[in-house]
Amino acid sequence: MIQRFCLAALLAGTAFAAQARDMNFAVVTPIDSHYGAAANAFAEKIAELSGGDITIHPKPGGALGGEREVLEGMQIGTIELTITSTGPLGGFIPETYALDFPFLFKDYDSARAVLDGEIGQELLDKFETVDLVGLAWGENGFRHITNSKHPIRTPQDVAGLKIRTMENDVHINAFNALGAAPTPMSWTEVITALQQGTIDAQENPTSIIVANRLWDVQPHASMTGHVYSPAVIAMSKIHWDQLSEEEQGWFREAAKAAVAANREVVSRNEEEGVRLMTEGGMEVVTDVDKAAFEAAVAKTYDDLAPQYGAELIERIKAAQQ
Repeated sequence: MIQRFCLAALLAGTAFAAQARDMNFAVVTPIDSHYGAAANAFAEKIAELSGGDITIHPKPGGALGGEREVLEGMQIGTIELTITSTGPLGGFIPETYALDFPFLFKDYDSARAVLDGEIGQELLDKFETVDLVGLAWGENGFRHITNSKHPIRTPQDVAGLKIRTMENDVHINAFNALGAAPTPMSWTEVITALQQGTIDAQENPTSIIVANRLWDVQPHASMTGHVYSPAVIAMSKIHWDQLSEEEQGWFREAAKAAVAANREVVSRNEEEGVRLMTEGGMEVVTDVDKAAFEAAVAKTYDDLAPQYGAELIERIKAAQQ
């Protein structure tokens, strides 16, 4: 009788151990960033829906590598989840670069509506072709320029700056058109490069500028808003395929919660960003000649729209009418 009881307890414990799972959620930014908010919200929702059987561990600050390394790790199953910019994503799914053309989106409401709609879902569906699962679109936000040289108000002020960009053909083309020297670089290397003077400038949304206290290494900020930068919550297809249909539903629900948390932080940073940057010691230029910038980078559409989806770009424009 005792032997039977022990065997039953052992089997029950084994079943529980098999059911309980731990997964990592890679984040390249600090945990108190808009990405960190997404990861934490995702983890909380999965814990709630699974009754604690699935635990998501956010891994912030690039602990699991840069965005490209993380995506490659997800393809082979060594990393389960991430939220990533479209910087390296176009190397896996070229069509996602259609979202990154300069001055394509009018405002946050327009961008979010497009990504939450038919166009966004069509792009998410392409992830499975490269052993990833696109769960939902979050965001970085509209990108601005910070630099160590001088205030930027016109395209001419950008000429000659060695500026870090994402590993993104569209962004690189646009900064070449402005006469800058774009330098693709993983975000995990950027702060050190700015401190050492290896690069003069970088461009990122307010959320990144604030989360990383870039005023400690860059005295000038210009609210150029030259590109809207999406982010995607994605999962390794290897791990997705191991989930039951019900569990897959939980992960989609968790992605929605993550997007809501992510966008809330972005919106808050947009409202408070200029004040926070100014209080940090930055000289913030808000009277940027955006019309001149838009004209200066128009050739990017001629150069790359045929390659990354001219029809898709037109659909995105039409969806904002």
